[in-house]
Amino acid sequence: MARWWGGEGRGGSGTPVVVKMESPERVAAGRTDSDDAAAAPPGESPALRARFHGFLRAFLLLSVLLLAVDVAAHAQGWHAVVPDLLAVEGLFAAAYASWLRVRLEYLAPGLQFLANACVVLFLIQSADRLILCLGCLWIKLKGIKPVPKASGGGGGGKGSDDVEAGADEFPMVLVQIPMCNEKEVYQQSIGAVCNLDWPRSNFLVQVLDDSDDAATSALIKEEVEKWQREGVRILYRHRVIRDGYKAGNLKSAMNCSYVKDYEFVVIFDADFQPQADFLKRTVPHFKGNEDVGLVQARWSFVNKDENLLTRLQNINLCFHFEVEQQVNGVFLNFFGFNGTAGVWRIKALEDSGGWMERTTVEDMDIAVRAHLKGWKFLYINDVECQCELPESYEAYRKQQHRWHSGPMQLFRLCFVDIIKSKIGVWKKFNLIFLFFLLRKLILPFYSFTLFCIILPMTMFVPEAELPAWVVCYIPATMSLLNILPAPKSFPFIVPYLLFENTMSVTKFNAMISGLFQLGSAYEWVVTKKSGRSSEGDLVSLVEKQPKQQRVGSAPNLDSLAKESHPKKDSKKKKHNRIYQKELALSFLLLTAAARSLLSVQGIHFYFLLFQGVSFLVVGLDLIGEQVE
Repeated sequence: MARWWGGEGRGGSGTPVVVKMESPERVAAGRTDSDDAAAAPPGESPALRARFHGFLRAFLLLSVLLLAVDVAAHAQGWHAVVPDLLAVEGLFAAAYASWLRVRLEYLAPGLQFLANACVVLFLIQSADRLILCLGCLWIKLKGIKPVPKASGGGGGGKGSDDVEAGADEFPMVLVQIPMCNEKEVYQQSIGAVCNLDWPRSNFLVQVLDDSDDAATSALIKEEVEKWQREGVRILYRHRVIRDGYKAGNLKSAMNCSYVKDYEFVVIFDADFQPQADFLKRTVPHFKGNEDVGLVQARWSFVNKDENLLTRLQNINLCFHFEVEQQVNGVFLNFFGFNGTAGVWRIKALEDSGGWMERTTVEDMDIAVRAHLKGWKFLYINDVECQCELPESYEAYRKQQHRWHSGPMQLFRLCFVDIIKSKIGVWKKFNLIFLFFLLRKLILPFYSFTLFCIILPMTMFVPEAELPAWVVCYIPATMSLLNILPAPKSFPFIVPYLLFENTMSVTKFNAMISGLFQLGSAYEWVVTKKSGRSSEGDLVSLVEKQPKQQRVGSAPNLDSLAKESHPKKDSKKKKHNRIYQKELALSFLLLTAAARSLLSVQGIHFYFLLFQGVSFLVVGLDLIGEQVE
């Protein structure tokens, strides 16, 4: 054990986020999202989904009917004033006058109250976003960042070049690679981890294979055996009974008897490729900081420019790491563990109760429990770990569903623990109001309700109003702030604003399912990787590495370079899904846009028009890539 590292321990561990990557690009053979009802999770209720679809259809039909009525009324030259219509004879005029009274006396007040409430929530969330940006600016101006304490041995800072000479100065590190049917990336991820610059006697690699495909498991096991022959301390573990999914996999691995010999555990998702100096730049931050339980690195994305969908995801995640994680790490010493590319002190995991399978966001679960125990977190913004972004909308939609339903599950489970904990009142307020309610519940609620329901309703009930600054100016300002950490994405600011509102229906649905424990809240599917997360790095290695130096048991980089340029004639059959909720909302917004022309709403028309087109594009699955 390293001489300057205090505390030994054993315990749980952290877990990566995974999602199912299905497919999508041109409309050819469309399949509706309801086609997968048979494959839905056991707890999923088709009746609940049908009710939601029915509500949207009824809402759409009502809006079309109201549009027809308003068009007919305007064709008659009537103005929306009840006394003028009383002098007009006819059944239609009487009915229209009655509708105006109901609209004015009953519908408008309630709709205006709901609109005002959502606007208040919108302003609070915008203020939170602005404060985060100001905090990030302060960090940049002051040059604030975690700096490891100096060390006489190779473990401090970037360390000495000869790590083997001072192996006693390096703590014992356990590296875990959880995977499940990851045949596209297993070779590259294992190779990257085995090449970490750390004394081989001081780190052990666990390949935690939960694959249910025998062929994939055989390939992964063979790759592990290759690296074993190279002298790397690496073990292959395969579970037959896959209880608890990723959390169960990591929990099982941490129960091994030899874990007691290790002080830290590092988790890498299957598509993550750490740089060789990753451990040297993260582990030293624990030195002399006995209350630090987690050091989190930043993600970078090899396929961020692959298509419009990955570009928009990159904007969100750049803001998450550059602003949210960094500001919370510097000022609060707490943030949500990202599930991968992080180093845990095993003692902190053990003290926090280890891994639990009670939610689909076990990484956030362990982070909250560790925070309640008083452990501090450090975020290292200049240490990056390369990975992939989902390239299809189907994969991204499933990912976002889990990321927004899981926190609500966790909030229900840990609310009482937060209240009873011994942490300070400010930390409790931050956890309950900012971390959970504002950023996980209020954000998807007002985003969907305000822009997808209330705004189009105000077109049919013009007595209730949403000012232009709510519809345009503040959302544009917030989008501009979000895009600042990724300045090259500035040309995509308008698509980003529209797409975020489009995703609100998925996030709102996920938030409700998690909050009320509906069946889809427990959905867990694995993302199919494309292998892009390591193509660039490994192909570049081919160019630098002389062929005679390649050892037979090392990954075949030459063949990988050839495979990175697939034959153009090998075409796969592709298809588009049809997303009914998005299509229904698209027609609703376009109908509201047409109605807004009758009232000369100005900016409201353009917003509803472009937002409706955005929903139409997503509903027809025209964003992102299609996979076989």
